[in-house]
Amino acid sequence: MKLQVSLLLMACFGVLSRVQAEFFTSIGHMTDLIYAEKDLVQSLKEYILVEEASSPRLRGWASKMEALTSKSAADPEGYLAHPVNAYKLVKRLNTDWPALGDLVLQDAAAGFVANLSVQRQFFPTDEDESGAARALMRLQDTYKLDPDTISRGELPGTKYQATLSVDDCFGMGRSAYNEGDYYHTVLWMEQVLKQLDAGEEATVTKSLVLDYLSYAVFQLGDLHRAVELTRRLLTLDPSHERAGGNLRYFERLLEEERGKSLSNQTDAGLATQENLYERPMDYLPERDVYESLCRGEGVKLTPRRQKRLFCRYHHGNRVPQLLIAPFKEEDEWDSPHIVRYYDVMSDEEIERIKEIAKPKLARATVRDPKTGVLTVASYRVSKSSWLEEADDPVVARVNRRMQHITGLSVKTAELLQVANYGMGGQYEPHFDFSRRPFDSGLKTEGNRLATDEQDAFKRLGTGNRVATFLNYMSDVEAGGATVFPDLGAAIWPKKGTAVFWYNLLRSGEGDYRTRHAACPVLVGCKWVSNKWFHERGQEFLRPCGTTEVD
Repeated sequence: MKLQVSLLLMACFGVLSRVQAEFFTSIGHMTDLIYAEKDLVQSLKEYILVEEASSPRLRGWASKMEALTSKSAADPEGYLAHPVNAYKLVKRLNTDWPALGDLVLQDAAAGFVANLSVQRQFFPTDEDESGAARALMRLQDTYKLDPDTISRGELPGTKYQATLSVDDCFGMGRSAYNEGDYYHTVLWMEQVLKQLDAGEEATVTKSLVLDYLSYAVFQLGDLHRAVELTRRLLTLDPSHERAGGNLRYFERLLEEERGKSLSNQTDAGLATQENLYERPMDYLPERDVYESLCRGEGVKLTPRRQKRLFCRYHHGNRVPQLLIAPFKEEDEWDSPHIVRYYDVMSDEEIERIKEIAKPKLARATVRDPKTGVLTVASYRVSKSSWLEEADDPVVARVNRRMQHITGLSVKTAELLQVANYGMGGQYEPHFDFSRRPFDSGLKTEGNRLATDEQDAFKRLGTGNRVATFLNYMSDVEAGGATVFPDLGAAIWPKKGTAVFWYNLLRSGEGDYRTRHAACPVLVGCKWVSNKWFHERGQEFLRPCGTTEVD
């Protein structure tokens, strides 16, 4: 029987090994973790049957996990659509399941522990757990959610209930602390204290939380509160060596600060802010505009502009294939012209493309503007794959359909890219086309239009990306909009629809108004596919304009 349990363990870890690496960047890949965890629970139950003397804690863990996995395995994507569930799954497999070895050791199950230790290489890593924590913080910032709301799991469009325990919240705060992010450290450690004060059970102690929190507020410049929190820590743990030294240091700094403030008749510091700290500025100049649009705020769809938007049947300049069955076309924006097409892909086609793409998914990359080398980046959180027509007839069929709709040739277009967004999956504001270097005088600090990036598509020999065709292959319960910060436009995903726009003016110059972003997915599992059409082959299909701005 023990051999059978061991074989079960090896089988379930085999599932994990096929999907390892950056799980948090793709909800589609995280569904495999659910089935792997369910297999772990089954093997643990069989071990408990063999080892009748197993501890009550071990049996309790197995019962708890059996109830959880029976729910998660019934609807993996729906369960993981809630970001709290996704975070807790990664945390369990990286932290809690390995810790199970300590419980099993108490039952002298050397074989089980050895198996667990050997196969730990197939679990999510610390990088996955910190990436999942960053994803929750990204959602917190973008959608202006406080830690208490996230902890209680009260997010719009959620199908499953999910909450963060005290230990989960502590894990969030510790992840922020380890990355030097003291702003989020304070927010989450305060949430830990709130839940501890409410009587929730936890393994983490209040003195440990105060240790992290006091140093974080000190780093933010709040000496008054750092002193107060350190004194509370010493009340709970008078023998805490570091706290004693910190208190003396903080008090000395506070005295020096008071001496300086007396000459100005002011009381410096952040203590009067009542624990509210401002989010630090970052590298993205249009951060506020971008995130406002993600929340559905600041959309500049005025009544006057709305009157210029229409719906119609589209036959692609009388393409024979579309004369019998034209597509429904809806204007999303007037200038630049952005349109949405309905019923572009059937549910069957979508599921088949997802099925083909999923084994090929890899972390989506961006091109380094200095070196031209593809690399991963924190501002693009998704996994993608490229599908050829030879992969399946459905790919060729969808390609022909996009050609008929746009009137552009797919012969020089890129392969169909399929992308699945992970926890808080996003792609911050970017251009789809390759920008040309400006005069050196314009290459100034903070000028986002000036660039010295290499021609990203020169090696293809097909020119620049003239147009983008974006297929939405899933609905998204909350978040996940495509936004255009310069326009003040927001387009929300609708399964089976597609949006289309030109990236280049007729002159071949880039249309900088098309800078766009994929907002973080708050609740849901977002799948899209892109077709990027290139200039070559379109000369007679989209003739050049007579001026630079045509």
